[in-house]
Amino acid sequence: MNKIDNALVSSIIEGIQDIKGKNISVLDLRKTDSSVCDYFVVCEGRSNTHVSSVADAVEDKVREQIGERPDHIEGRQNALWVLMDYGNVLVHIFQKEARDFYSIETLWDDAERTNIADID
Repeated sequence: MNKIDNALVSSIIEGIQDIKGKNISVLDLRKTDSSVCDYFVVCEGRSNTHVSSVADAVEDKVREQIGERPDHIEGRQNALWVLMDYGNVLVHIFQKEARDFYSIETLWDDAERTNIADID
């Protein structure tokens, strides 16, 4: 596993882990041809409630540690897929079925991928 050297990404990961989000992947898009940002952080929650809780935990952790708020948040109503936009970092919090269906990591196969171990 590569060390993540971005403070915002590290804070996002901590927020996800605090509420037991699973299957965290970080895609480094900085060297890709068609990047929309520098990083994607992708993870899973077990249910609508858990996905919402993970989003809340990320927002709280980043605000506490870095003092930033997301520019925009999408998907909170149904919580199948919540997208948090922090400018150069996009956070994707999925329910497993939605993550499997959209498979966004495969769209960015040329990105460097770091998988983060689950905390139980």
